[in-house]
This record gives sequence, C-alpha cells and structure tokens, in this order.
Amino acid sequence: METTADIKKAILPVTGMSCAACAVSVESMLKHTAGVADAGVNYANQSVWIDYNPKATSLPDLDKVLQGIGYGLIIEDDEEDAIAEQEKIQRDHYEKIKRSTIASGLLSLPVVIIGMFFMDKFKAGNYIMMSFTLPVLVIFGKEFFINAWKQARHGKANMDTLVALSTGIAFLFSVFNTFFPQFWHARGLHPHVYFEASAVIIFFILLGKLLEERAKTNTSDALKKLIGLQPKTVRIIVNGTETEITVREVHIGDEIIIRSGEKIPVDGKVVSGQSYVDESLMTGEPVPAEKTAGTQVFAGTINQNGSFNFVAEKVGRNTVLAQIIKTVQQAQGSKAPVQRLVDKIAGIFVPVVIGIAVLTFCAWIFFGGENSLTHALLAAVSVLVIACPCALGLATPTAIMVGVGKGAQNNILIRDAESLEKAHAVNAVILDKTGTLTEGHPEVTEWKWSDLVENQDQHLSAIRALESRSEHPLAQAVVKYLRESESVKMIDFQSVTGSGVKGVVDGETYLIGTLTFLEKEGVLLDQDLTQQAVLLREKAQTVIGVSCGNKHIALIAIADKLKPTSAQAVAALQKQGITVYMLTGDNAQTAAAVAREVGITEFEAEVKPDDKMWFVKKLQAEGKVVAMVGDGINDSQALVQADVSVAMGKGSDIAMDVAKMTLMTSDLMVLPKALKLSGQTVATIKQNLFWAFIYNLIGIPLAAGVLYPINGFLLDPMIAGAAMALSSVSVVTNSLRLRSARL
Repeated sequence: METTADIKKAILPVTGMSCAACAVSVESMLKHTAGVADAGVNYANQSVWIDYNPKATSLPDLDKVLQGIGYGLIIEDDEEDAIAEQEKIQRDHYEKIKRSTIASGLLSLPVVIIGMFFMDKFKAGNYIMMSFTLPVLVIFGKEFFINAWKQARHGKANMDTLVALSTGIAFLFSVFNTFFPQFWHARGLHPHVYFEASAVIIFFILLGKLLEERAKTNTSDALKKLIGLQPKTVRIIVNGTETEITVREVHIGDEIIIRSGEKIPVDGKVVSGQSYVDESLMTGEPVPAEKTAGTQVFAGTINQNGSFNFVAEKVGRNTVLAQIIKTVQQAQGSKAPVQRLVDKIAGIFVPVVIGIAVLTFCAWIFFGGENSLTHALLAAVSVLVIACPCALGLATPTAIMVGVGKGAQNNILIRDAESLEKAHAVNAVILDKTGTLTEGHPEVTEWKWSDLVENQDQHLSAIRALESRSEHPLAQAVVKYLRESESVKMIDFQSVTGSGVKGVVDGETYLIGTLTFLEKEGVLLDQDLTQQAVLLREKAQTVIGVSCGNKHIALIAIADKLKPTSAQAVAALQKQGITVYMLTGDNAQTAAAVAREVGITEFEAEVKPDDKMWFVKKLQAEGKVVAMVGDGINDSQALVQADVSVAMGKGSDIAMDVAKMTLMTSDLMVLPKALKLSGQTVATIKQNLFWAFIYNLIGIPLAAGVLYPINGFLLDPMIAGAAMALSSVSVVTNSLRLRSARL
C-alpha cells in the first residue's frame, strides 16, 4: 500500500507547451499515469511539479509518456543546468515566433492594400492576394491549425479552434470564389474574397503570442540567481590536509575552510576563527553578523573580513538556501487568474460560436428558399469571421501593455498581468523595515561631546585613525561620517571582539566601543552622556562610547535612518483603508521605535524568512488580499507567497526578480500610485471585455441573418470582416485612454 513516505516531489521544466490548453493536457496526462499521486503545470514559467512514487514510476518514464503527446521534461541532476536548457528552448521558440510574426506582417500588408483599395482594378488581384495569404496560413500560422486539431481529437475547442476555423473557412471560401466566380455570377451575386481577413487575423494573433513569449523569457532568472549563490567548489580538511571538492560531495561533519570574501556553501557551525558575515540573505539587516566558535553560518551568505573553519550540519536540499529555492519554485507554480479567466471564457465562447455557425447554415439550407445555399454559406462564414476572437484576445493584453507603460513612467516596473490585476483589491500591506522603510545602511545620526572636552579636532583625528583600522561594520559608518583628518601616530592597536577597539594615539590611550566595555576598562562614565545614551537607545539607535585616558569624552549614535517619505506613504495607504504591517529581523525595541515613528501599530520583530511567509499565509487565511513590500533576498519567500509582491528598486537582484512589481525609486510614496494604477487598469480590462462581448452579442445574430425576415438585411462577410477589425480598434483605443489617467 502506497503511503505519503513513498511519495517524492519533483519540479521540472516542460518543453513543447504553446498555449494554456497544452498545460491542461500535460497536467491531465500526468495525473492519469500510474505512480503519480498529483501534478500541476504552470504555463507561465513552463514548469511542472509532480508528486510520484519512485517505486512505481520514474522521471524518464514520465518524460516518455509526455513525448507521446508532443511534450517533454528536462531532467538534469543540476538545477542550474536544467534552467539553462529551458532558457535555450524558450529563446529558440521566441525567435521562431518573432520571425513568423514579421514575415506574416510583411505578407499581409500587400493583401490588405489590394483588398481594400485595388480589389476591382485588375483581374489578377485575387490570385496575388491568394499567393501572399497561403504562406501566412500554411507556414507561419500552421501552429493554430495543429493545436486546433489536437483539441478536436480530444473533443475540445479553444481560441486556436476559432482562429483556425475562421481563417481556414474564409481562405477556402475565397479560393473557391477565385477559381469558380461563375458559380455566384449565375446566381446574380458578386464573388467576394476575404484573403485579407485570413492573413491579418493570423498576424495579430502571432503578435499577441510574441508579446507573451517575450514576457516569459526571464521567468527563471530569480531561481538561477538563487542557485548561483552557492559556490561550485569548497575546501575541506581531510586528515589534516586541505582538499578541494565540489559542493555536491560535501557531507555532514566535513570541516570546511572559509576565507575573506568567499560564499558559505552549506549550513553549519563555526569551530575556529573569527569574522563578519553578510547575512542579509537571512535577516535583511545591513550590518554583517559576527562569527566566532559556536555560531551558525548559512549557505549563500558572504564572508567579509577574516577567515574561519566550520563543520557542515545541513547539505544539499536541506540547507536554508535550498528551502528558499524550493519555496520560490512552488509559489511560482501557481496559475495566473487572468489566464484561467480567458480559458474559461474561451471554453464557453468557442463551442457556442461554432454551434451558431452550424445552426445558421442548416437554418438557411432548410428555410432559405431559392438562394438557400448562397445565403447559408455567406451567413455561416460571416458568423465565424465576425466572431473571431481578436477583440476578446486583445481586451486584456492591450490594457496590460498600456498599464505597464504608464507604470514605467511613474517609476513602477510591473512584471506580469497577475499583480496588476490583483493590486487594486489589496487591503493589507506588509512592509519590510530595512531598505524599505529605512535607508538600508547604518549612518552616524548624532554626536554628543562631554562638556569637559576642549580640543575636539584632535580627538576626531584619533577616533578616525582607530576606526579605520577596525573591521566592525559600524566603524565604517564613523569613518564615512568624519572628514579627512591630519595624520596621527598610532601604536598598540587592539580589537576586542564584541566590545570595541583600543589604541594609543599621540601618546593618549583611546577606547571606542560599548559603554560596558569602557566601564570595564576603568573609565568613569559621564552621567550626562549616559542619560543621553538611554534616550538614544529608545529611538532604536546604537550607541558607541569614546574615552581618552580614563575620561568619557563622547557618544556616537548610529542608526539605519528612515526614508523621508516613509511616514507619508504609510499614512496614504491607511487613508485608502489598507492595514499596514511591519516585519523585521531586528530586535523588539528597534522595531517598536521605527513603527512608532512611521505610524504603524501592527508589527513583528525578530522574524526569519519563513516567519514572514507564514505571516503572509496567516493574513490570507483571514481573507485579506496581501501585498508584500521588501528589498532583500530574505523577503523572497514572503514575496512569492503574497497576492501582490513589490520590491524596492535599490534592493537585491533576487528580491526584484521574485517580485512581480518593482518600485524603481526608494520613495515609498510610489506604492499608493501602483495600487491606484491597478484599479484603473482592471476597470479598463472589464470595459474591454464588456464591449468585446456586446460586439459579439449584436454582431453574431446580424451575421446569422436574424434581420433578413424583417427587412431583407443580410450581413456581407466583407462588412463582417470590417466590423471585426473595428472591434479590435475600439478595444485598443479604450486601452490607450489609460495613458492620460491621473495617478
């Protein structure tokens, strides 16, 4: 009996998918294969997750199953190799569609010119149009017919079916009229041709697919960069000898050597040495963490100055970095609501239109009288031509394209339609502290001198000399704050781990560090400065003391300063009825001070990357539509879990790749504008879909000849083609109105 312990999960790239219906076919085929417990396909990033029993089936077996219906899996031991192979296939497919779009456009242009302006000018016109249209259909538009046939074999229909039927029937009807015009002349009718409708429809649909493929080409960048955080090789100690091996060969218990500037390959515990490690990947905090014997290190983090040895405790897919990668993969596997909506509409719309066309033909055959066949053919073709899904297909992408362009003009970079569709419904915004509400790097905010100090410049030169020798990150903030000073003579410099620095400058002994460090060294603390230190700490500022001899001479306050517009942005969001939350890996005291300063009442401190993700899930379980705003790799899990993910433009590349929106400025006031833009874009999409359906609701009955018994009006297929083009123009024009909308 199969148990959950027997089930293994795999996330793999899929090849050969060209439409959402393909994704449905792949998913359905896998789910009905023996040994597969469940499967789900994400058409947007061309991937599939599979829960399967390795005892009953294997990934190569599943690949063979999909190859039988024209698809395939990319199976690579190295995830980076798999992503690279998928990217190559996507690039090749994009270039193919690009060539087809350009070629079909060039061939369609003379057909349109002849059909619209020179139809009756010369006898060879029909033959010229036919010769230009034929390659558009059979070479550059063949995928529509192939996909329609695949759907038909399974008893299904999609938008490719309508494209294939309308263009195919219009073309064949036109070919018949070109070679046998006497059939219509004998009945007193003019043999119209509709080559331009066939060619232009294929061109416009290919153009839409080209835009879609271009948006999909970079979907694996975030995963590729996350995977790239792990070094390829490491140095370990084996029987006292240093040996270089690949990361895949590292086992739990191996002792690994890390030198200055190197990336940590796996999770583990430091056993010797001392250094500072940039852990913004895990904590989002700008200050590197000190590492000494007994402290933890994590894969993907970057060592600063110093070196150390650590023992591997988690390797391979068990590291924190690997778990982040897995979470991003799974979250990106969700299907876009826009795609589901279009598929659902098409699933109903297409069969109905085909049914109406058949019913129209039959009705005219039986009740059309003397010219029943003529009227039946004209009416059926008119129904298929006028119901071509151009307006429906353009309704969403044109609004999205204009909305994205409008966003770019306002420093809002939007990566997909899903986020633009959802953002208007957001009622909960989560803000990361560091780099989002704050500047993201420590700076000296205040400098307090003792009343007993007379020559400040002399002390400043000594302080700068000492701090420039220190490896502590906060020391760099002090050095940056102080101007270039006169050279001084320094001897006996010492760095006391976790406390501060000590040295003799121009014959005077200076201490720079915590007040506790100064007190332990025999310095008598200045009472006034000590009281000010308490007030500064309440404002979430780090306090450093300075002494000369045994006198406490100064206090230096260092903090990650708030951005000028943070409080204003929070107030603007709250005014829109949105609840604002703040999450940070910093301590509770600092978190409370920052939250108080920007006007946030809901906040969480000392949170880890997965804590942020679970906080998002908790709000979603409460029925909230959640937007997550962050700037660090540590935010990536929460970003992909959120309904709308927003990265700050000056944040990490990973955050910007994972997020679906990026604010290309550090000004948080752009966020309310992004939410407003979403509302305007969604309203435009709804208007476009409304008019696309109204057009069909009116146009299809007219094409079917519903007015003929009343006033003898029968819609000419030529007019139907013009109406189809007009519907597309109206949708595009309505979308362009977004350009002038105010945010």
